[in-house]
Amino acid sequence: MFITMRTLCIGLLLLLVQTPALAEYPERTIRLIVPYAAGGTTDILARIIGQKLSAAWKQQVVVENHGGANGNIGSDIVAKAEPDGYTLLLGTSGSNAVNPSLYTRMPYDAKRDLALVTPVAVTANILLANPKFAANNIKELIDLARAKPGKINYGSSGTGSVLHLSGEMLKTMAGIDIVHIPYKGTGPSLADLMGGQIDIVFANLPSIVPQVKAGTFKAIAVTTAQRASALPDVPTISEGGVRGYDLSSWFGILVPAKTPDVITNKINAEVTRIFADPQTRARLAELGAEPVAMTTAEAKKFFHNEIDKWGGVVKASGAKVD
Repeated sequence: MFITMRTLCIGLLLLLVQTPALAEYPERTIRLIVPYAAGGTTDILARIIGQKLSAAWKQQVVVENHGGANGNIGSDIVAKAEPDGYTLLLGTSGSNAVNPSLYTRMPYDAKRDLALVTPVAVTANILLANPKFAANNIKELIDLARAKPGKINYGSSGTGSVLHLSGEMLKTMAGIDIVHIPYKGTGPSLADLMGGQIDIVFANLPSIVPQVKAGTFKAIAVTTAQRASALPDVPTISEGGVRGYDLSSWFGILVPAKTPDVITNKINAEVTRIFADPQTRARLAELGAEPVAMTTAEAKKFFHNEIDKWGGVVKASGAKVD
C-alpha cells in the first residue's frame, strides 16, 4: 500500500511539472509570429502587443516576420508549434479565414490546428470611385449595374484578396454583374481609378483616408456594419440597401489549438487590457482601425464562423490558388 501511494504521489508530481498550464506562465521568451513582411498593419499591431506584453510580464516577446504564401508560411509555424503559449501568431482574416478555402492545398487544418484567443482590431474596407463616376452611393451603383450588366468593372489588390472578395460578396448579395480586374497591389488599382481606366475599387481603409478627405477619390461606402470613425460621413453598404452586408479585415492573436485554457485565458486578459488603454486606442485610430475584444469562447465561435463565411464567398467567386 505504501509503495502504491508513493508511486501515485510521484506520478502526480511529474504531472504537475510536465503540465504547462499549471506552471507560472510565462517563464521564458515568447515568439510572436507575423505571417507577413515588416512594415504593414499586421506588423505594427504585433510590435505594439509585443512591447506591452514584455513590460507587463517581465519576459521578452520577440516579433518574428515569416512572410510568404499570403500568410500560410508563418501560420504553419504556429499551427505545428508546441501548445505551451510560447509561440503566438498575429493573424488576419485573410491569412487565417480566407486561405483555408482559397488554397487547394493547405499545410495545416485551420479549425483543427489553430485557436483564436481574441481578435484585437478590425478595419473596414472601402468602395471608391473616380470623382466623375456616375454613381454617388450604393443604390445608384446597383441601379447602374443592373442597367448595364457586365459593363462596370472593379479593381482589387489581387485575386483571392479580401478586397476582391468584398466585391464578390457585393455581387452575390445585391444580385449584380460587375467585372473583377485584379492588380498587383492596391497602389496600381488606385492609379488606374484616378486615371479613369477603371470604374470602382475596393481598398483598405487605413491606406486611403487622406485621399478621401482630400477629394482625390469619391467614397461610395464602407464594408462594415457600422460607419468607420475615421470617415463618419461615409455610409455603409448595408445602409445603402444591401441589408446584412458586413465585411471587415480583422487581426487577432492565435495559438496552437491544444494550448491549455489557463494560458489562453491569461493571454486574452492581458491583450484585452492592452487594447483598452487610451494610448493604444489612439494609435489604432491613426491607422483607421477599431479595437475589439472577445472571450476565448466567443473568439472560437467567431473564428469558425469566419472560416465558413469566407468559404462561401470564395466558392461564389471561383477564386483558387494552387
